[in-house]
Amino acid sequence: MAQRITIDPVTRIEGHLRVDVEVDAGAVKNAWVSGTMWRGIENILLGRDPREAWIFAQRFCGVCTTVHAIASVRAVENALSLSIPLNAQYIRNLILIAHAMHDHIVHFYHLSALDWVDVVSATKGDPAQTSALAESISPWTRNSKNDLKAVKERISGFVAGGRLGIFTNGYWGHPAMRLNPNVNLLAVSHYLQALEFQRLANQIVAILGSKTPNIQNMAVGGVTNAINLNNQHTLNMQRLANMKSMFDQVIDFVQQVYFVDACAVAGMYPDWFKYGAGVKNLLAIPDLPLDVKGTMFDLPGGFLFNGDPGTLVQVKNHTDERLLNGVTENTTHAYYKGGATLPPWKGETVPDYHDFDTDGKYSWVKAPRFEGKPMQVGPLAQVLVGYHAKHPLTVKWTDKALGIVSSLAGRTVTVKDMHSTMGRLLARAIRTAVISELAAKHWQLLVDNIASGDTAIYNEPIFPVGEIQGVGFHEAPRGMLSHWTVIREGKIANYQAVVPTTWNAGPRDEANKVGPYEASLMDNPVADAKKPLEVLRTVHSFDPCLACAVHTLDVEGNELAKVQTLDGPVC
Repeated sequence: MAQRITIDPVTRIEGHLRVDVEVDAGAVKNAWVSGTMWRGIENILLGRDPREAWIFAQRFCGVCTTVHAIASVRAVENALSLSIPLNAQYIRNLILIAHAMHDHIVHFYHLSALDWVDVVSATKGDPAQTSALAESISPWTRNSKNDLKAVKERISGFVAGGRLGIFTNGYWGHPAMRLNPNVNLLAVSHYLQALEFQRLANQIVAILGSKTPNIQNMAVGGVTNAINLNNQHTLNMQRLANMKSMFDQVIDFVQQVYFVDACAVAGMYPDWFKYGAGVKNLLAIPDLPLDVKGTMFDLPGGFLFNGDPGTLVQVKNHTDERLLNGVTENTTHAYYKGGATLPPWKGETVPDYHDFDTDGKYSWVKAPRFEGKPMQVGPLAQVLVGYHAKHPLTVKWTDKALGIVSSLAGRTVTVKDMHSTMGRLLARAIRTAVISELAAKHWQLLVDNIASGDTAIYNEPIFPVGEIQGVGFHEAPRGMLSHWTVIREGKIANYQAVVPTTWNAGPRDEANKVGPYEASLMDNPVADAKKPLEVLRTVHSFDPCLACAVHTLDVEGNELAKVQTLDGPVC
């Protein structure tokens, strides 16, 4: 008999998310994903000066503030056709690179790894054997027997004392957990080390952005980072050198620990390349601009349909007409008035809450579409679009990852297999390795440009009489982010943000087509309805958005059990 499972809210994410699935014969047969929180920042922006929009737009998210700041200033700059000084482009790029490395490290270790790593099992690991295993796959210097022994003693003390803290309610011992104690011990050790390196990445954001979250250095037209190599209070060589040292440490961790761990988990759970494919239409935007007009980028963009590389169309810049004309949002099943399908520049954000109704409105998230099709965005789209576009760094790290995974899995794992739950986790590590190489490049570009005598950081925006419109794109850690603004007589007349989680977590549209989250859950295995770990694995692979208890119901809607899930840090 079919069972109905409701997970509300999903934990180890940022924000409030409800997932309902119908399970029959140990597999998901239907799914509904509901965003249960509304903020209305778009409406707060109406009538404001476009130059201050980015300050408010950062509040779309409690943590991913940086990406909304950049998309917002780019939207206004696009409307004005404003050039951005090279120093400002490079400074922005370095902030975005550091933010992305921080975000991906936190997601893998602190938000999703606990779906695969059994913390309690780590207490049975042998430090000497674990150290030998670690040294066989990575040159990382902090995998010594003594380091691992200290971690084991620390975790064992927590377990023996019944003081597991945030680990208390994990599904330890679940039949879907298959890593041996030594691998679990190594992963828990790296979980703790990752706290240090995500902090370093965030320090870089704070140095350039003045603070984080909610950076303060953005401006429509550039940045506010004064450059003077002879002034200790400005961006000078000492600060640049300190930043380079921090980047180097994070880069080593990404390439020698995170990338290797992600490949190892993928190789030890090869069956999870069979689940969670869902929507195979992929969309990514080029990013990390290399010129003042934003016509050249270090990261590629494009779209393809049904997972077919032959359908790839590369998007070369942020003014691509097919891209701009193809994006719409539908509210048939979202808590907004009407059920219209509208382009973002004409979008409406008028709340209209109803009770949760799977046949009617059931989410605060709209349903974005590109040329009428649901699209998956995020690291999987970034990597596969880049791979099929033959982007050198993406090809390099993807081939390296698939080689390691295939060796561990004992079978050949290909790019096609990456359309899956495990593929998304692997793609995120590949993307992080790619941008880790670009971190060094863009630091050098900034230093060389300053050394040439160029200290320009800002071009003043001038607003015309009448109406203009613009869009700001950014390929954020979770995928393609876009802010769309209409400016009339120098004031914001409309503002819409189409964010990555909107693309992925959106509900059904007017044609009843499911979004990527919902599609990815179909046929997902569920071994124990009271401990739906497998559902969480697939949802977490997208890196959605927070917190606390699970309710399990039967098909008649009667409560079967209440299950406390593992609380974790906000991403």
